[in-house]
Amino acid sequence: MRNYRNTNFQIKNETEVSVVMPCLNEEETIGICIKKAKAALKEMGVRGEIIVADNGSTDASVEIAQSLGAKVVHQPIRGYGAAYLAGISAAKGKYIVIGDSDDTYDFSEIEKFVQPLKDGSDLVMGSRFSGEILSGAMPWLHQYIGNPVLTGILNILFKASVSDAHCGMRAFTKEAYEKMNLQTTGMEFASEIVIKAAKAGLKITEVPITYYPRKGESKLNSFRDGWRHLRFMLLYSPTYLFLIPGFILFLIGFIGTLLILPGPFKIGGHAYDVHVMTVTSLFTILGFQVVLLGLYARTYALLSGLEKRDW
Repeated sequence: MRNYRNTNFQIKNETEVSVVMPCLNEEETIGICIKKAKAALKEMGVRGEIIVADNGSTDASVEIAQSLGAKVVHQPIRGYGAAYLAGISAAKGKYIVIGDSDDTYDFSEIEKFVQPLKDGSDLVMGSRFSGEILSGAMPWLHQYIGNPVLTGILNILFKASVSDAHCGMRAFTKEAYEKMNLQTTGMEFASEIVIKAAKAGLKITEVPITYYPRKGESKLNSFRDGWRHLRFMLLYSPTYLFLIPGFILFLIGFIGTLLILPGPFKIGGHAYDVHVMTVTSLFTILGFQVVLLGLYARTYALLSGLEKRDW
């Protein structure tokens, strides 16, 4: 006899939402985050799972997560992105919600992220700046300089049109995750998601959220992590940042040098000679060096497996 399966039973028991949290010594807050996520999934009436991507915790974080029914995935390679890559790879849900396990994000608001995905979005970004940042939640340097500047640069280079590119709570479909082909292991993982989503033409939606003060010690290093984000963006757009400006600078300097080379060059009664030629020569050398820098950056990006499209 032919074996007919109960299709309806299968669909009902498929995992619909996976909540992934990176964790490094978050025993004070990991339990709170898991309980909020479980309550939200229950209220939504969906079959879900909670995955804690442990990044080498030495406190009771793992034990607390397991006692609350969360699936723990161990990632020995240190790094924000590395933890997420391990956790997301283990996720079975059609929709994946990610967020820090330090209780700065409210996992009770999972539905706010999942519903836009069901409505056709590929990536849903939380926005602290269009929502609310509670007192003491974000350092002044991050709130008024770091995040706005880095987000602005990212929007200019990649036309992402987001207000908070580094918000730690976001969601995407499993299909979108596969298209993004994420690889970075550090803090720049947050930028990589937005950049690759924009380059792949994925539909990005933002939802306002509240950002809360964290409990416990912060793992962030303002200047180091800020540089990692900026460096990643620069490496990902070498043509626009290095090759084109460098070529224009080289061309201006080269043409100017050729004009003055036979002797003083007169424009409007003014003679331009060796002094100007010194400047144009410097332009030529500088432009050439910038072009080389762009070629090196592009080569590094190619060897690192970054996307080649639109360069």
